[in-house]
Amino acid sequence: MFLLNNMGNNEQIKLDKIDRKILFELDKNCRISTIKLAKLVRKSRQAVEYRINHLAQKGIITGFQTAINPHKLGYKLYKFYLKLRNVPEEKEKLLAYLKNSGIVYWMGECSGSWDLIFAIFARDDYELFDFKNDLISKFHKILIEEEGQNLLDVKQFSKRYLTDSLVDPVMFGGDVVNNELDKIDYLILEKIVNNARISLVELASKLKSSALIIKRRLKKMEEKGIIIQYRIGIDLKKLGLELYKAVIRIDRYNVEDQKKLLQFFSSLSQIQYFIKNLWTIEPELVVKDYNEYYSVIEDLKKQFPNVIRTVDFVLMRTDEWTPGFKNLFKGK
Repeated sequence: MFLLNNMGNNEQIKLDKIDRKILFELDKNCRISTIKLAKLVRKSRQAVEYRINHLAQKGIITGFQTAINPHKLGYKLYKFYLKLRNVPEEKEKLLAYLKNSGIVYWMGECSGSWDLIFAIFARDDYELFDFKNDLISKFHKILIEEEGQNLLDVKQFSKRYLTDSLVDPVMFGGDVVNNELDKIDYLILEKIVNNARISLVELASKLKSSALIIKRRLKKMEEKGIIIQYRIGIDLKKLGLELYKAVIRIDRYNVEDQKKLLQFFSSLSQIQYFIKNLWTIEPELVVKDYNEYYSVIEDLKKQFPNVIRTVDFVLMRTDEWTPGFKNLFKGK
């Protein structure tokens, strides 16, 4: 599990241009070799290794994660938004329930329009229905309001706020395809999902295989869109940054509107995700403070007055990838 934690009194750390470049390149592909990364930042391999270790020890890098697309394994994605009563003990039970559910893969505590947002994967709407009923039955005493969404697709941007570099996003979600994988493929995914920088040699040793076979299988899963990216987690608080999620309801959203709106957000260095749900769109922005977020949203409203109906927002206090994806591969 990696956790991007915006809570607590963490020491704010200033990064130089080399550190920022290293983090940016690792977020594009954290399996990049140290030698190749050293050439990109024009430093020695030893210097780059030292900086990566230092960034991890300082808690700026919180993990190395393989981005898996459940849509390419026959699963659908859903989002839940909850308003909660202030009952700390019940909230802790709820968080533990979600983490241990096996199908919740991401969750975030927040302040603003909602108190908790989480995402799940399920084979079909009936599995979703059963999960929803169990959730409400167990935690109705703490739930004030709940809302659900079908997650259609996500444009996943590299952490451009580090360098202001504009890089095309990768897509998460999309068409549901039931790609057939064997036991070895699932074991590879289980080992690499929360340890994306593991070497081929070490991975092969753990699976009693060869590095060449593992490399071929990884490439095949990348080509099928099952593995979409190898990324890093960053503790934003340590960099003096905040994560805001805007929940936008729209009056119209034709093909041209979609294109222009995506272009607007794609031009921003603050953009982290652009999420398309069935009824809303959700850009996630990494900014210095609320004023920077507000400025972006006001510009959005001015440019799209006939498209935007309402904009709710939350400040993400935590942004956590749970063991859910790892559980997806167990017993396969």
